[in-house]
Amino acid sequence: MKQRLLTALVGVSIAIAWLFTIYTPAFAIILAAFAVVGEFEMLRVFEVKNVPFKVLCLLMTAGVMIYPDYSDRFSVPLFPAVTAVVILSLIIMVLDFEKLRFEQVVCSLFAGALIPASLSCVVLFRDVYKTFPGIFIKSDGIFFILFAFFCSWVTDGCALFAGKAFGKHKLAPKVSPKKTIEGAIGGLLGNCLFCTALYFVFLKKYSLSESVKLWQVIVFSLLLGVISIFGDLAASTIKRHHGVKDFGNLLPGHGGVMDRFDSCLFVFPALYSLIIIING
Repeated sequence: MKQRLLTALVGVSIAIAWLFTIYTPAFAIILAAFAVVGEFEMLRVFEVKNVPFKVLCLLMTAGVMIYPDYSDRFSVPLFPAVTAVVILSLIIMVLDFEKLRFEQVVCSLFAGALIPASLSCVVLFRDVYKTFPGIFIKSDGIFFILFAFFCSWVTDGCALFAGKAFGKHKLAPKVSPKKTIEGAIGGLLGNCLFCTALYFVFLKKYSLSESVKLWQVIVFSLLLGVISIFGDLAASTIKRHHGVKDFGNLLPGHGGVMDRFDSCLFVFPALYSLIIIING
C-alpha cells in the first residue's frame, strides 16, 4: 500500500507539471508517449512477436494520438491512412502466417486505435472553447480534463478504501475477486463528493461558464463512475483471458500504464459524448 501511495504521489506531481504544458505542442506529445507505452504493453499481452507489425501499431498509435492537435495545421486524409495500416497489417500477417495470427492483428489494431482515440479526448477537452464558441471558455476545458481524471481515478481509489473497510459482497468474483458491491458504491459516492468539490473550487478560485452546471457534475460523476468501474472490469477480463496479472510494471504498486488508464479509455470518450449531446 505504501508503494502504491508513493507512486500515486509521484504520478500526481508529474500530472500537475504536465498540465502546465497544456497550450503547447508538448501537451499532446507527452500524452502520445503514454499512449505508445500503453499500446506496447497490449502488444506484449497479445504475445505479438513480429517486429515490423509492432512498429506499425506503435506508429499508428502515435499518429492517432496527435491527430486532433495538428489536424488543423496539415491535411492528412484519415481514411486512406487507416486503409493503408490495415492493408500493411494483412500483408505482414501473410508473410509471417506461422507466428502472427489474425486475432493478434485484430486485437492489436483495435487497441492501437482505441487507446490514442480515447486519450486524445483530453486534447478535445482542452479545445472545447474553440469547438463550442460562445458556450464554453478556456477554464471549462481544464475543468473537464480534471473532471475526467477524477471520474476515472477517484472512483477507483475510493472504491479501494471503501471495499477494504466495508466490502462483503463480491461484485464480479470471476473477473476481479477483490472488488465488492460496497466498494463500488463507496467509489461512486466518493467520486461524486470530490467532483462536486472540484466544481466549487473552480467556481470560486477560477471561473466556469454558465454552461457547466452543478446538476450535470453530480449526474455525470455518478454515470461516469459506473462506466469507470465497468471499464476497469473489462480490462481485468482481458488480463484474465491472457493469463497476466498486470499489463506492465512501469508503475510500482499499480502495474503498467494501461493498468492506470484502463478506465480512462471509456470515461474520456463518454464524457465528451455527453458534452456533444447537450451542447451540440
